[in-house]
Amino acid sequence: MKHIALAAFVFAAACTGKPSFNDASLNDRAFNLEEFFAGNFVAYGQFQDVLGTVRRQFVVTIEGDWDGEQLRLVEDFVYEDGSTEQRIWTLRKTGPVVADQTWEGTAPGVIGTAIGREQGDRFNWQYEIDLPVPSADGPTQTLRVEFDDWMWQQTDDRLLNIAYVKRFGFDIGQVVISFEKQ
Repeated sequence: MKHIALAAFVFAAACTGKPSFNDASLNDRAFNLEEFFAGNFVAYGQFQDVLGTVRRQFVVTIEGDWDGEQLRLVEDFVYEDGSTEQRIWTLRKTGPVVADQTWEGTAPGVIGTAIGREQGDRFNWQYEIDLPVPSADGPTQTLRVEFDDWMWQQTDDRLLNIAYVKRFGFDIGQVVISFEKQ
């Protein structure tokens, strides 16, 4: 009986709603990725599993540079256990400048190319990545996961990011991050 209840809970969690470009915008702000991420940021975030347990917290400093063709983001993570990680993204616009703007990006660990789209006050970013994950009983392991990142520009200097994380097609948790321009 216990296994049936757990399976039902996991199925229900996998069916929960997620953002969509069909959702109404909450403000009239037009999110412009290259303008917003030009400069220095600090962000605070955490990963929580599908049951809601916070598994990891972090602070990330970000340096963004837009050269007119590419957006380069240097992300330096510091986790609650003192471990660090750096990820360097290179993004470029792929779509025409209209209501929807599309992007592609690469970073070490990302499998293939990340694909993104801005519309109104939000940006959606999807990719598969090999993430380093600390192990309680030994060295760091690599975990291949899929990210479905949703970002909303809330003010001129604040952004909220919720990333839905899957492994083998199943939801395993989410990452919530608040970005602040410095």
